[in-house]
Amino acid sequence: MKVIPRETRKVTYSTEIRNLKKILFNEEQYAFIIGSILGDGCLCENWSKTNYSLLIAHSVKQKDYVFWKYNILRTWILKEPRFYAKNNSLIIKTISHSQLTELRNRFYLNNKKVIPHDIETIMYHPLSLAVWFMDDGNLASSCGFIHGYHLNTQSFTFEENQRLTVMLKNNFGIDCTIQRNHKYYRLFIRAGSKERFKKLIGNRLIESMRYKLG
Repeated sequence: MKVIPRETRKVTYSTEIRNLKKILFNEEQYAFIIGSILGDGCLCENWSKTNYSLLIAHSVKQKDYVFWKYNILRTWILKEPRFYAKNNSLIIKTISHSQLTELRNRFYLNNKKVIPHDIETIMYHPLSLAVWFMDDGNLASSCGFIHGYHLNTQSFTFEENQRLTVMLKNNFGIDCTIQRNHKYYRLFIRAGSKERFKKLIGNRLIESMRYKLG
């Protein structure tokens, strides 16, 4: 008989945890998760390798941002953000959940994050766009003039970036181009769409992240 550590048994088998796994994320929580997956979030398997959890880590300098994220999903997070000294970060992790497992199956291939072919059916809420930008976006400017915004999608292939440009146009009315960034690719939201982009996500950015909009 395999011995399960006491803490793991408590977390995995308690009635409370079982009941939490049955609660579905609401629309905004689900949208938040989509944005996190496109950004810095990671879907990690649980100890039994049957379901997946959402793991989020940011620098301690972004403490406000971490706690904002924590409060959105705190129903499914057993501990407050914890400090990880090795890289000076704060970490939060949800319990494993069937909806997260479904998303893992769509957004990962051979343990690598990918852009699904049906991304247009998944990514349609402005909150997803806002979280993605807070995680991976930045202002493109020179001499005090805002040219547009970058979404740093260098971890995705050219074809995957193409899927994202189509999704942004069809679902949000945002025109963007694919820029070469060294040997990788990233998205550039052009000047003609920058005001629409700001209007879509502006009131969803937390105060400490508003600098990204300029």
